[in-house]
Amino acid sequence: MIGATISGVTFVSVPGMVRGMDMTYMQTVFGFFFGYMIVAHILLPLYYRLNLTSIYGYLGTRIGVNAYRTGSFFFLLSRMLGTAAKLYLVCLILHTHVFQDMHIPFWVIAVGSVALVWIYTHKSGIKTIVWTDTLQTFCLIAALLFIIYFTIQKLDVGFDGIVQTIRHSEHSRIFVFDDWMSRQNFFKQFFSGIFIVIVMTGLDQDMMQKNLSCRNLHEAKKNMYCYGFSFIPLNFLFLCLGILLIALAGQMQLELPAMNDDILPMFATQGYLGQSVLILFTIGIIAAAFSNSDSALTAMTTSVCIDLLNTDKDTEETARRKRKKVHLSLSILLAFFICLVEMLNNKSVIDAIYIIASYTYGPLLGMFAFGLFTRRRTKDRLVPLIAIASPVLCYALDWWINKETGYKFGYELLMLNGSLTFAGLMLLSGKEKTVETP
Repeated sequence: MIGATISGVTFVSVPGMVRGMDMTYMQTVFGFFFGYMIVAHILLPLYYRLNLTSIYGYLGTRIGVNAYRTGSFFFLLSRMLGTAAKLYLVCLILHTHVFQDMHIPFWVIAVGSVALVWIYTHKSGIKTIVWTDTLQTFCLIAALLFIIYFTIQKLDVGFDGIVQTIRHSEHSRIFVFDDWMSRQNFFKQFFSGIFIVIVMTGLDQDMMQKNLSCRNLHEAKKNMYCYGFSFIPLNFLFLCLGILLIALAGQMQLELPAMNDDILPMFATQGYLGQSVLILFTIGIIAAAFSNSDSALTAMTTSVCIDLLNTDKDTEETARRKRKKVHLSLSILLAFFICLVEMLNNKSVIDAIYIIASYTYGPLLGMFAFGLFTRRRTKDRLVPLIAIASPVLCYALDWWINKETGYKFGYELLMLNGSLTFAGLMLLSGKEKTVETP
């Protein structure tokens, strides 16, 4: 699960975020931890009790078939865009810094990367993913630690000096309580972190598929606790690396690149930290990218087959044949979206991913909240319209409020989006009935 979350985007973007927003990302990470606890104690027991292969089957049981397929569609849209954005950054780094002398086109690297993922996932499914993700996660964490070590060696100030460098840096600020207009305000970041985890882990087929492969609910909860706890120091190390790189740039009188995502690649690929770091950096981002992309591709294949094509009702041979076709089709679509993201390049890819999640996961949040916390029935045939209208209305509100007041929504857009979906379902629901909520 760490490998599925710590993508190549995290590996590159989080250290670079320090220059633009200091270490305030930790406020979101603290929110993540509480989000994992909510998933462990509310959603995991539900999924295990219903014995679900696809978690969106709950929406079909609780609301109706249209809600079921709408939830699956929004997962597919969210995961496809998110995975494309994450894999794009890795392909871009490989294209710009590793294969630049070979003059290999970007699209060739994108297709090649997806093809490698497809090769080792099209046969064994989740069993292959668990073991390869474990190895890849070990590689990316080891690469991070070694890069930090070589950076410290280059600074040559000793352990106490490193602590002082981080503590007294102008970018060491973690908490923001005084500026309500800022996107880095603690309450916005903290509560956004909670809801980001609920939707991007608890309502995500990719992440839940791993937990549902545990032997029982107790093991799944233990897995979630360990994962939630380990995520805090890991992100803190990424942010500390960012501060150390900025300090090293000042010491060496280097001009940092305009894009934050280019800071770590610049140090790793231009020889400032030595040839060993280039090798470690390449291993780290490839391991991170593949551990995220392979599980995403497998989860999307499961969702299409189970939720949209109903292959669980087919014979084993027919289901296997359909799954292979879907797996290949999604791989081709993923390569296309990577090239599309390259055309729409954003200054911070991780920020773009969370904004995308705010729009695409919001309807899922609203639908699951309606199912879990009410005992009402809504008009199932209108659920797709509500799910589409909510993010559109969010976009319009964000534009209007920014124009009138100068306030710009951040990740809290996710909570607004989910609330609008929930409100829409409530408005169309009938009188309270005695409904057995699964």
